[in-house]
Amino acid sequence: MTTTLAGGRAARRQTMRRIRPRRSPAVPLLLAVWAGAAGVLWLWWRNTPAISDDTGKILGAGRITGLLAGYLMALVVLQMARVPALERRVGSDRVARWHAMTGRYTLCLVLAHVFLIMWGYAAQAGKGLGDVVAQTVDSVNQLPDMGKAAIGTGLLVVIGLLSVGPVRRRIPYDAWYHVHLLTYAAVFLTFWHQLTTGNDFAVEPVAKTVWYALYGSVTALVLWYRVLTPLRLNLRHRMRVEAVIEETPGIVSVLIGGRRLHRMGAEAGQFFRWRFLAPGMRFSSHPYSLSAAPRPDMLRITVKAIGDHSARLRELEPGTRVWAEGPYGALTAQRRSRGKVLLVAGGVGITPMRALFETLPGASGDITLLYRANSTQDLALWDELAGIADERGARLMYAVNSPDGERPDISAETLARKIPDVERHDVFLCGPPGFAQSVYEALRGAGVPARRIHHESFEM
Repeated sequence: MTTTLAGGRAARRQTMRRIRPRRSPAVPLLLAVWAGAAGVLWLWWRNTPAISDDTGKILGAGRITGLLAGYLMALVVLQMARVPALERRVGSDRVARWHAMTGRYTLCLVLAHVFLIMWGYAAQAGKGLGDVVAQTVDSVNQLPDMGKAAIGTGLLVVIGLLSVGPVRRRIPYDAWYHVHLLTYAAVFLTFWHQLTTGNDFAVEPVAKTVWYALYGSVTALVLWYRVLTPLRLNLRHRMRVEAVIEETPGIVSVLIGGRRLHRMGAEAGQFFRWRFLAPGMRFSSHPYSLSAAPRPDMLRITVKAIGDHSARLRELEPGTRVWAEGPYGALTAQRRSRGKVLLVAGGVGITPMRALFETLPGASGDITLLYRANSTQDLALWDELAGIADERGARLMYAVNSPDGERPDISAETLARKIPDVERHDVFLCGPPGFAQSVYEALRGAGVPARRIHHESFEM
């Protein structure tokens, strides 16, 4: 059984305007980050006297790694704040990659800072490298706020270890997610010793004020966008499950009703983080894309059962309360820069592509959708897609495995043959990472500029 949500014409009217692609603020943001790092280096340089011995060099290295680690900690938390300018303009997947990379650098700097500072303290006391552990214990017991810093550092190490790829894939997503939230506690615990024992802040009151402003601003953003904004959204719209419909074996659509849902600002191609207040699901929050254009009274997600949470969606009862955060994601019509558009979906990546296929403005023949699945039985929402293609004069293609399991050829040559002017298209791409990477390379080989390939990854 399938379910169709109408509303494509209304959604297209909302986006039917001159194509003016919204530029990503990624480059200015990265420049601002590097400018902040340069400011931290300047602070260290300004307050570092001439170094004449090895002990001074070790302590100087410990100070600079500590300052940079403190700066990056603030950025790590900022990247967790789900600020709309980042989530909707840069892209949630890109911000997640920035967060993971920044977290790795931060942990390395923290560990280097601890080792170098303790080694320097030991050298000042006339001890050797072998006394670093004993010196660390003495410092934790004697210096202000060092006990809290030690606990915070331990939490960062645990979080870092659990985020390593092989380990991360072996633990349930919900467990990893809730442990990851301990980053807030770790940053709070390590913050105070930066000001009480940091020489740079003791001699530079302005620097201490700037540090308070940096961490205070980040804290305010977290409270606003992670706590107050979701609370206001859910109290205002009061969402509930209206129905759960099986689309194909293993794939269900969840219809979600509520009040004035059009005022949530959601666009085709975006996703929410959904929490269903049903037994066994209350503490699980997972991202699922909208699979149809948002309606004033209805939202729809379509989900494949690939884990415990997604498999339990079929058990939801009508009337179940829904808690949502969002909308997130930059895979929207705002990224479009050309008249012709190619949508490429792999597996469950069809959900945002289906919504865009319905709503992207275009004349007959301007919109093409290529849908990759293992078999024709896995082509979820196919009847809807065919109906949209007929109504709009759009082109709909699918690529499935042959009866003997051979994968279809999606190469640069194939794309150029099937879509002769593919290099003049904007391309929206969504699917599993391996699939997305192979299609991206094929598109580049077919002459599509990288700036016109818009994609989001499913990796969490």
